[in-house]
Amino acid sequence: MKRFEDRRILVTGAGSGIGQATVARLLKEGGTVIAADISADGLEKTRAAAKEAGDDARLSVIVADVADEGSVLREIGKAITLAGQLDVLVNAAGILRSTHTHKTTLEEWNTVLKVNLTGTFLVTRQCLPALLETGRGVVVNFSSTSASFAHPYMAAYAASKGGIQSFTHTIAAEYAKQGLRAVAVAPGNIESGMTKAPGIPDDADFSLFQKMSPLIGQGFASADSVSGIIAALASDDGHFITGTELRIDGGTHM
Repeated sequence: MKRFEDRRILVTGAGSGIGQATVARLLKEGGTVIAADISADGLEKTRAAAKEAGDDARLSVIVADVADEGSVLREIGKAITLAGQLDVLVNAAGILRSTHTHKTTLEEWNTVLKVNLTGTFLVTRQCLPALLETGRGVVVNFSSTSASFAHPYMAAYAASKGGIQSFTHTIAAEYAKQGLRAVAVAPGNIESGMTKAPGIPDDADFSLFQKMSPLIGQGFASADSVSGIIAALASDDGHFITGTELRIDGGTHM
């Protein structure tokens, strides 16, 4: 399938995990992709994978901090201008910090919300004029199963992802008449840097995680389990889907 041959796409968090897998999938489907991440090393790995697949001619990379308004204005703003158009935005950038809620410092709380929630807002705000200009723009945001189901020791993360879901619904309604669609994916039990090292406290009660096992397969699924869904949602195949979120967790939270 070449569903994105005439589309230009920005993917944040593109230097690792699901963001990196999403870049590969959208390139494979013919898209022209701008990959953004705070990690230059991660972006080089993304570029190397694209080169190996023969898709690097349609890939550009930018180092940007989604939590920093100045960085978003400069780097992402410049990238959109150089691209000439923007059809799809995928806000995959995010961080996870785990701790007992009563031990969570204000700095830790603010750091998670600044990257996950404020970062999603800043990048979306920067991209909206270009997305609206196409008359068919799509925003895919990253929520999480933690937004709707209890994930112990992840209060800040869960709050940020719940905020992203609400933000997604709002922009879907606000800009629908201008042709914009906004959807959120809510992954759970997916292999990524976050899930490999979630930082669960040493004295955590692991019995609290008994309800967090998928019914499909064994353990964690690959990032491709999400990137394929993102491609479907962002393409014309998802033309009648907006203002909602799709849970991708192997039936963990049925």
